[in-house]
Amino acid sequence: MMCGAPTPTQPATADIQAIADQVRSQLEEKEKKFPMFKAVEFKSQVVAGRVFFIKVQVDEDSFVHIRVFESLPHENKPLVLASYQTNKGRHDELTYF
Repeated sequence: MMCGAPTPTQPATADIQAIADQVRSQLEEKEKKFPMFKAVEFKSQVVAGRVFFIKVQVDEDSFVHIRVFESLPHENKPLVLASYQTNKGRHDELTYF
């Protein structure tokens, strides 16, 4: 992996699910309440902090891609939902946005 380059797509872990859960309310304030919110896969990128690109299953055949920013530890700031893309399908590739 190149320094500063995003990681390859990986299966979501419990830590990634916890990150998605922390920003779920931020997304639902902008969209709607989702019947499920299951992180499926992710990529991450080190910047001045970290950016997580997470594919989240929100219904049987519906997915949302979210971009979450985690600031540097000394800044002591909460996770931020930086952007998102709705109407994604099971086979839509997780991209950088």
